[in-house]
Amino acid sequence: MDLGFLLQTLIPSWNSVAVLVIFFAYLAVAGSILPGKLVPGVTLQDGSRLHYRCNGLLALLLLVGILGIGSKMNFLSPTVISDRGLELLSTTFIFSFLTMVVLYAAGCRSRSKSSSLKPHITGNLIHDWWYGIQLNPQFMGIDLKFFFVRAGMMGWLLINLSVLAKSVQDGSLTQSMILYQLFCALYILDYFVHEEYMTSTWDIIAERLGFMLVFGDLVWIPFTFSIQGWWLLNNKVELTMAAAVANCFVFLIGYLVFRGANKQKHIFKQNPKALIWGKPPKVIGGKLLASGYWGIARHSNYLGDLLLALSFSLPCGISSPIPYFYPIYLFILLVWRERRDEARCAEKYKDIWAEYCRLVPWRIFPYLY
Repeated sequence: MDLGFLLQTLIPSWNSVAVLVIFFAYLAVAGSILPGKLVPGVTLQDGSRLHYRCNGLLALLLLVGILGIGSKMNFLSPTVISDRGLELLSTTFIFSFLTMVVLYAAGCRSRSKSSSLKPHITGNLIHDWWYGIQLNPQFMGIDLKFFFVRAGMMGWLLINLSVLAKSVQDGSLTQSMILYQLFCALYILDYFVHEEYMTSTWDIIAERLGFMLVFGDLVWIPFTFSIQGWWLLNNKVELTMAAAVANCFVFLIGYLVFRGANKQKHIFKQNPKALIWGKPPKVIGGKLLASGYWGIARHSNYLGDLLLALSFSLPCGISSPIPYFYPIYLFILLVWRERRDEARCAEKYKDIWAEYCRLVPWRIFPYLY
């Protein structure tokens, strides 16, 4: 592709701004008015507790339905996103940057003593910008951290659906594209079916809202996790039946480990006496679960996530490393995050964590790492 043309396609337009604004406006309104389970978050240091309305699945299905009807009635093109991919990428990046400017300024000026809004300023501009200053900043009653991750996951599916529509329109739909779309759609729908589990993840309960999360949720998730779909638009891959079946097994195993581990952790936090695989849970120091998947590896959910990421790329074959950007990146990210998690847990739980590490020596990959 000509460099000049590429740079031109990156320039935001009012159309891309409108798409982004309408998307965020819909999520804000739908998240506030649609019915959904009200899930209590973890108890914060000051004793307060946020509550999250988990209606993401209904909001997503309603949005897809509205877009489908709009496309059928020729009110909008189903390829509006795939036709403006780079435009939307640059627009979303600029929005993320401006959002972080506002969050940083609001955090520095905050005088709140609450755990959610108390400013954590180290004096290192890069550190404070990257990791954020406040734990749970809000805008018009909307918890921004929960809102942004929901936007990223929905955006990923919308990009994929638009790429799928483009491949159908161009007559380039292949088995590989169908497998990729199916795996991603199942993963994203499953995320929203179990959206309440997100409320007990480290990102929600401990990470402050900085550029790392804002950029990661709004730009990185939707635009890099969909690279395989974009690649398949321009590269035809024919899989053997054996390769397709093996790909399905990788996805299934990854899903069982990822969802099973996260479900066990979430249930344990809600009820520490709940059975794990039909047996009473083994608990270290009354705090750390050492049963089920968590008795196999200390970060077994990361292993499931990596297998799922690999399953999204395998439909693209092995002719190019480009479609494998996501699993390679995720491997680096999760190993880095696992190291950060280990350091935090060692500081927080001290001897209890050391005992857990002796009982469960494997970090992510049993018998390997």
